[in-house]
Amino acid sequence: MRSVWEGVVNEPKTRKSKAPVPVIGPMQRLLDQYRVSRGNRASGSIFGTMKGTPLNNVVNRQILPVLNACVCGKSEDEHEKEDHEYRRSTQRPEWHGWHAFRRGLATNLHDLGVPDKTIQAILRHANVAVTQNSYIKTLDSQSIAAMRQLESLVNVKLLSANSESEF
Repeated sequence: MRSVWEGVVNEPKTRKSKAPVPVIGPMQRLLDQYRVSRGNRASGSIFGTMKGTPLNNVVNRQILPVLNACVCGKSEDEHEKEDHEYRRSTQRPEWHGWHAFRRGLATNLHDLGVPDKTIQAILRHANVAVTQNSYIKTLDSQSIAAMRQLESLVNVKLLSANSESEF
């Protein structure tokens, strides 16, 4: 295991950071197919160059041009020769950074009822408070469901109180 940040390759920060990363079956199949398409390398970066070195600047070269495409489908860089003004397609998601994947995973696992300590282990955080405070986000649907649950409880209590007062 190794850590790559802005092109600098280091050892991971902690022992937990060196642990294997669990993935679901469909993701494993995609990663296996990708590895085969890249020459079936057994070592090196997962998303590396053909030489096995880390792929630097993947956000600017690969991700943003796709996400920030014009409504006509062309990237902003390719757009200068078009007969219309560049207008970013709102049909494509906005880039929120690499940690958005981790926050999304934590939030979705939490929404499925996975215990916070298990989410901490999957994300390999040393402290569950980091997972809870920085990675698990409250979904609007969770807030609405909580308020409906409270409303139901209040309605039951009110009905119970009304039926008792009738005697």
